[in-house]
Amino acid sequence: MAIRPEEITAVIKKQIEGFAGSTELKEEGSVLQVGDGIARVYGLENAMAGELLELPNGVMGMVLNLEKENVGCVLFGADALVKEGDPVRRTGRVAQVPVGDAMVGRVVDALGRPIDGKGPIKTTKSRPIDIVAPGVMERSPVNEPLQTGVKAVDAMIPIGRGQRELIIGDRQTGKTAIAIDAIINQKNQPNRPICIYVAVGQKQSTVAAVVQTLQDHGAMEYSIVVSAGASEPAPLLYIAPYTGCAIGEEFLWQGKHVLVIYDDLSKHAQAYRQLSLLLRRPPGREAYPGDVFYLHSRLLERACKLSKENGGGSLTALPIIETQANDVSAYIPTNVISITDGQIYLESNLFYSGIRPAVNVGLSVSRVGGAAQSKAMKQVAGRLRLDMAQFNALAAFAQFGSELDAASQKQLARGERLVELLKQDQYQPLTVERQVLSIYAGTNGFVDDVPSKDVRRFEAELFAFADARHGATMKELADKRVLDDALKAKLETLIKEFKAQFK
Repeated sequence: MAIRPEEITAVIKKQIEGFAGSTELKEEGSVLQVGDGIARVYGLENAMAGELLELPNGVMGMVLNLEKENVGCVLFGADALVKEGDPVRRTGRVAQVPVGDAMVGRVVDALGRPIDGKGPIKTTKSRPIDIVAPGVMERSPVNEPLQTGVKAVDAMIPIGRGQRELIIGDRQTGKTAIAIDAIINQKNQPNRPICIYVAVGQKQSTVAAVVQTLQDHGAMEYSIVVSAGASEPAPLLYIAPYTGCAIGEEFLWQGKHVLVIYDDLSKHAQAYRQLSLLLRRPPGREAYPGDVFYLHSRLLERACKLSKENGGGSLTALPIIETQANDVSAYIPTNVISITDGQIYLESNLFYSGIRPAVNVGLSVSRVGGAAQSKAMKQVAGRLRLDMAQFNALAAFAQFGSELDAASQKQLARGERLVELLKQDQYQPLTVERQVLSIYAGTNGFVDDVPSKDVRRFEAELFAFADARHGATMKELADKRVLDDALKAKLETLIKEFKAQFK
């Protein structure tokens, strides 16, 4: 039986109507050159800056250089797994990291992958690591305090939520200690912030010690640690701070508060310099590329206090910079000083002479934190700063051995005792009411007749006495956070009662 042409046509028409074909367009290039964490790729004409690329053996790359003949990309993995001629595929998406509540309490690498042995992180959300910071109209002024628990900082260099405060000083002067104290102190704070500690180029043993310290003080339950160790390739050191910031921004836009510590941005700049030189970007001052300022400004500008309409969340940044021989006028330190809202300057001479935390009051400043400082602290700290400035000027003058009048000698004696009062042990942050009590006793002359060597003991016993006998006064100070005449009278009574029995 012959098949009629119209029957064949009908069958073909039916097949065409039911055809559900899917076409997938993939752009593929090949590796021209690879080494030192860098690959040059030919054939990806439409690649975007910051786009993720897929390479063999599960290695991912990120496009940094867009050139006429090829693209330069950095590799997030061992470059030994990639060889010349290997295929490279575009993914069409920019570099992203997983974010969300599941990250809290975990230690992750620069790509957000867990490295604490506690299994995978169950989250479906992700955020791009590099975004444009919120604009002026999306922000509100800094007006809430971020208590670090360190007397010298909370009194004289106050930090507000949403601020960027640089911690700067030579190696081994206690920079990380202040940052860790700040994390530990958030434990009992109202509206507790999520704390993110980003370790860039640190030894694995150092990061492990930090994680252990946070666990010992019960701080890991609201903390996230992002680690790009000293042995990791430079591309991972480069993206680690942006990863920490992206993880924090998820909470920021939920209306929560976040504290991010970048430890440290000197090593971050060095990693970026390494990548830039390998990518043949022109070197500038100290061989850093011309955009090294933009590297840190686009990171730190993402720290902000959002307006009420945007949820009122905040992201506070505490970047750390290591100086060489106390030289704050070097290239990277001056860059970051000009980006931040103030700096806590730690001096090695003070550290070695036993003043810890080794904060140099004269060179440290907080440009916006005063607006966020609690009223009670502001009332006692104004006098403290003045007394310390006068003491420092007089101490320099007294070194010449000239005869000082009685008033100057009195000022010197008070200054010595205030220096003792501002000393504080590591990992022992103080509540606001204890700080106010201690500084009130110092600035109002109650310790002037206490020998310098006994000032620390005087303070410790004063706290114990206040808790045991005057709990109501301390609670009132904690609740009110302002010193009215009645409360001042109660504090004076408390301190006088204690002095009468102090030996």
